[in-house]
Amino acid sequence: MNSHEHRPNGEARVPLVVEPGVSSDGPGLLQAFAPSSADSRFRMTPRRRAATRAALVLICALWAATTACEPQGRFVVVYASQDQVYAEPLLRRFTEKTGIEARAVYDSEAVKTVGMANRLIAERERPVADVFWGNEELRTRQLDQMGLFETTPGWASIGWRSRCLIHHTNLAPNPPLTLAELTNATWKGRVALAYPMFGSTATHFVVLRQRWGEEAWLRWCRALQANSPLLLEGNSQVAHAVAAGRAHIGLTDTDDYHEETNGRPHVARVPLSSEFLRLPNTVAIVKGGPHPLEARALQEFLRSPEVASLLVSQHALEGAEAESKTSPPIDWPRLVRELGPAMDQLGQVFLR
Repeated sequence: MNSHEHRPNGEARVPLVVEPGVSSDGPGLLQAFAPSSADSRFRMTPRRRAATRAALVLICALWAATTACEPQGRFVVVYASQDQVYAEPLLRRFTEKTGIEARAVYDSEAVKTVGMANRLIAERERPVADVFWGNEELRTRQLDQMGLFETTPGWASIGWRSRCLIHHTNLAPNPPLTLAELTNATWKGRVALAYPMFGSTATHFVVLRQRWGEEAWLRWCRALQANSPLLLEGNSQVAHAVAAGRAHIGLTDTDDYHEETNGRPHVARVPLSSEFLRLPNTVAIVKGGPHPLEARALQEFLRSPEVASLLVSQHALEGAEAESKTSPPIDWPRLVRELGPAMDQLGQVFLR
């Protein structure tokens, strides 16, 4: 346990000392149990009173010192871009199983993963977090390449979800089947997507840049922006916009699709075939984090089959296996190297 950890309230508790013979609501602590004053052997003389006070002070000092030396509660700090509604119950279960308190800091929907990545970079000299729980792979690889994570045991994948097109079956009964079709005039002003500078949408777009080539990708991005898409704060808002009829088509993630379509048969999913992208959760131990043993315990817990199965049952993930077998291969080192120029291009095209 690190020497800089403290009790939650920052102070050792000190017991109430009641002066003998003095109380606002009855006899004093010692007076209540004093023998009859007729027995002079037990009469409280000034000297005895002073000795009693000194003994009480000594007892209290010893009690406080003993309390201060008690083992402090173990905890681990986790920066999580996994949705709080899914992460919180699992972190509670971890605490119940291990006795280690998981103190989570969550990202906002608008800047998923990117906000946590920037925070980890800013804190790299004096890390606050012990564990980074990401909901997509690109930023984890970027931070790992920057040397922010421990190399042993290294970061790990946890199951996967995927990108998908969804459509309002009443408003768009014949939806587009490819991303290229989103630029058709038929869908002008009817397509919703998250602002592609953040989160899984950014990851998807820069992967498409690698697959299609920079020139073809830029043409598509410009044509998509010219088709007046509805740019929203996050993927859950995209799914909600389609469910509510504000948009006919949405580009989102499968977990948000399932959350918004529960009990809504008028929203359906279109598989993306070759444009398909799997998005694993990731868990990494922050290099130099203040609680390395607790961090290792949390990583092992999050990598367990139990956690993956629970996330799949809640539709936070689609599959429990750690590795993607059907998604076209991605040249990750190249993707990380080209991330800066790709994000600059996206920022120039998708202005808000």
